[in-house]
Amino acid sequence: MSLDRRTLLRAALGGAVASAYQMSPAEATGRRRTVFVAGDSTAATYATADVPRAGWGQALHVFLRPEMTVENAALSGASSKSFADLGRLDRILAAIGPGDVLLVSFAHNDEKTEDPARYTEPWTTFQDYLRLYLDGARARKARPILVTPVERRRFRADGTPYLSHGEYPDSMRALAEATRTPLIDLTASSFALWSALGPEATKDHFLWLDPGEEPNYPDGAADNTHFQAHGAIEVARLVAAGVPGRDRCALRDPDIPDDVLTWPPTRPAES
Repeated sequence: MSLDRRTLLRAALGGAVASAYQMSPAEATGRRRTVFVAGDSTAATYATADVPRAGWGQALHVFLRPEMTVENAALSGASSKSFADLGRLDRILAAIGPGDVLLVSFAHNDEKTEDPARYTEPWTTFQDYLRLYLDGARARKARPILVTPVERRRFRADGTPYLSHGEYPDSMRALAEATRTPLIDLTASSFALWSALGPEATKDHFLWLDPGEEPNYPDGAADNTHFQAHGAIEVARLVAAGVPGRDRCALRDPDIPDDVLTWPPTRPAES
C-alpha cells in the first residue's frame, strides 16, 4: 500500500510535543519575538556554494508567523561542548531576551569519541553542557526548548530502518523531564518519517545527487546525514510542530515548494 504525503506528515507529526503559554513579555511590549537555534550542521544555514544543501534551521521561518524572526546560529561540526567553548552560546545569550525561544539540538558531534574537543558522554558531560543553554536562556527570561537530534538515513539490507544516536536522545528526554523543559522529540518524529518513506524515497530528502545533477556537486553526492532543500523543509516542519502553537503557520500545508528557501553568499554562522 502506498502512503500519500498528507498521511506521512500526520504520522510523523503525531509524536511531536506542542506547548502553549500566555502572552510573552516581548509581545506585551511590542518587541519582535525571535527563535534562536543552537545546533550543528543538520540545522545550519548554508551558502550559495552549497546549494541544494540546507539545514532545518534555514527552513524554520517557513512555518512561523511573519512577525517571528529566526536567528539560526547552528554551526557545522559543533557539539554541545564545542559550541559553548567557542563562545557561540555567549553570543546567543548576549542577544536573547524576554519572550524569545532558544531551540537546542545537538548529539551528532557529541558522539565523536575520538575528538576530545567535541565529545561528551551522554549521561554526564552532555547533560552538563545542555544545562548551560537552559540556565542561560531562563536567566534572560527566554524559553529554552530541547530538540533531540534528527535521525540519519539508516537502513539495513532488507530495507528496515534503525536508530543511530545511541543514548543521547534518551539523555535529552531525561534532562527535559528533570528540568521541566519542553522537548521536541525530533529523533522520534524524523525516524517515523524516514521509516514511512523507505530507502528510496528518503534520497529526495537527504543530499543524494547524481553526477552532473547540481553544479556544486559535479561528482554527485550520497550523504545520509545532511539534507537538500526538500528534506530541510520537511524536518523544519517536524521541529515547528513543537514550537508554541500560536507562533506557527502553514504546518499542515503539504505542498511547500523547495524554492521557498534562499541561500546567502556565505554561511552566516561561519562569518
